[in-house]
Amino acid sequence: MIEVLLLNRHLAHEHVVAGLATALRAGALTADAVALEARKAAQTEDEPTIGASIPALPGQTPATVTSLHEWRLAHLPPDTRPLPSVTPYDQLLRRRRTSGSEHREGEAQ
Repeated sequence: MIEVLLLNRHLAHEHVVAGLATALRAGALTADAVALEARKAAQTEDEPTIGASIPALPGQTPATVTSLHEWRLAHLPPDTRPLPSVTPYDQLLRRRRTSGSEHREGEAQ
């Protein structure tokens, strides 16, 4: 959890503590979860957080945790590459053998 300690270099102490508390209440005990929640606390100090609500203990405010994987997937640009094709390989399989063997196409030797 050295990564969590290094967060204090870039974020205020209270934001790191808020990130630790939110991640702990949600059961997300990874450095990525703490970092994400600490950054959310720093970014939305005055705004309410939007995300999946986690039930809180009596007397506490509910915690919200965003999955880092879901967050990364939501921020990916659209994939415009064409789908892969195996047509060139299929053409290689259709060629007739010139060795004069008795095996038919598609049979093992």
